[in-house]
Amino acid sequence: MKKSSLVLLQLFLFFVAFGQQISVSYSKTAYDKPFSGKVFLYLNKENHEPKSGYVGIEFFPCFALEVKNVQPGQEVVFDDKAVSYPAVLSDLERNEYYVQAVWDRDIGGRAVSESPGNIYSKSITIKLTKDLKKVYKIQCTEIIPEKSFKDTKFTKELKVQSTLLSAFHHKSYSLAAAVTLPKSYYDQPQRRYPVVFTVFGYGGDYHFRSGDTTTRGVLDSIEAIIVYLDGNCPLGHSVYANSDNNGPWGDALVKEFIPELEKQYRCNGARFLRGHSSGGWTVLWLQTHYPTTFTACWSSSPDPVDFRDFQKINLYESENMYYGKDSSLRSVATVAGRFPWVSMKQDCQMEYVVSRGEQMHSFDAVFSGKGPDGAPETICDPQTGEVNKKVFEHWKNYDISLYLRTNWDKLQKDLYGKIRVSVGEQDNFYLNSAVHLLETEMKKLNTGFIFEYYPGDHFTVSTPEYRKAAEHFLVTKYLEWQKENKKAF
Repeated sequence: MKKSSLVLLQLFLFFVAFGQQISVSYSKTAYDKPFSGKVFLYLNKENHEPKSGYVGIEFFPCFALEVKNVQPGQEVVFDDKAVSYPAVLSDLERNEYYVQAVWDRDIGGRAVSESPGNIYSKSITIKLTKDLKKVYKIQCTEIIPEKSFKDTKFTKELKVQSTLLSAFHHKSYSLAAAVTLPKSYYDQPQRRYPVVFTVFGYGGDYHFRSGDTTTRGVLDSIEAIIVYLDGNCPLGHSVYANSDNNGPWGDALVKEFIPELEKQYRCNGARFLRGHSSGGWTVLWLQTHYPTTFTACWSSSPDPVDFRDFQKINLYESENMYYGKDSSLRSVATVAGRFPWVSMKQDCQMEYVVSRGEQMHSFDAVFSGKGPDGAPETICDPQTGEVNKKVFEHWKNYDISLYLRTNWDKLQKDLYGKIRVSVGEQDNFYLNSAVHLLETEMKKLNTGFIFEYYPGDHFTVSTPEYRKAAEHFLVTKYLEWQKENKKAF
């Protein structure tokens, strides 16, 4: 017995001593200062640029190390002690992989792999073999550049310095957007226009309008100023909600950005909101929490609007986000709303490695309180999936359905009939289920809100008919607003 135990110990020590290693450094030409923070390693058998993979949607090996005061040219070693997904390096399938490393300086961008200023390596190919003694070396020589925006006659970038967010983050902070002007803007210098704020879903970016010479601001048949808001922040999507971790984004938008927008451009006071996915949740939040600021909103396929159905998880009752009561693995993403594609366990455990700016991190950053270490508290244990009930008490402040049910008496005067929600009945992320719950509750309160359901999933639902019906709602609300605000013309 003692002899066999000794053999096992020797084998264990052998594999620890000769576990797979990949060493990573950065060049002085890329960054000439010491580095402290997290270093990430991405491997992928198919994607030639592994760092660009969609975390939580694609699944590929990734690893993380926390380092301090690393000098240019100094190597850090990824081995079996690195935080890993789905397995430690030595246990990965022996195969050929594309590999990239990123040193996360965390100085402003959302995704680690795209944040300006981060140091990264060009993609190389390595072949993992049974020879665990072989050490692969990667040098990072590249810097992710800052994004720029090219103004055109009808499309402009607007950056507004935020005193509120700067005070919260103890550094200079701005809100930014692309502003698209209507065709008649320069020909009719006395005319004022309604504004439509468009909020992107998770990962969207207003820079896609950079250099745009063709687009003109229009809402259906009505000329309007279209503002493409950017909710990206270092912890994910701000959803323009005031939060303990991201800061007062909602107040900054309403009290700082909008006044500056209306100072620089000829706006008539009618303000509309539209957004899809995380943008859909954003516009619902803004409309319900600033009902006198905004005239009406169209929310498309919003992130969970009722936490009794958070992607099929009842957070008020469930003890575990990974497993149902029957121990079945919970799905968080599907094909056509039916066929499981991604589990909540896969998503959270991969994000535990790529530990900043991804979707579940984004929810925690908005909905959770700040932890003792200064990071957002997490809704569940990343290893077991157990729900942290104390953290969920903080999440309840962001349950839109609960907020409306609790405060409708105070909101009714300013909010009645101002909201339209539409969603595909085959939504990939089960978001239609929470919308149904919200509709049931809003009908009980006689809110005058409109709910519409369409064939299609999260990505295919936005047909011309889908958009036309929603724009008709906003135009109708604008015509109502015109009758009540004749002085604006």
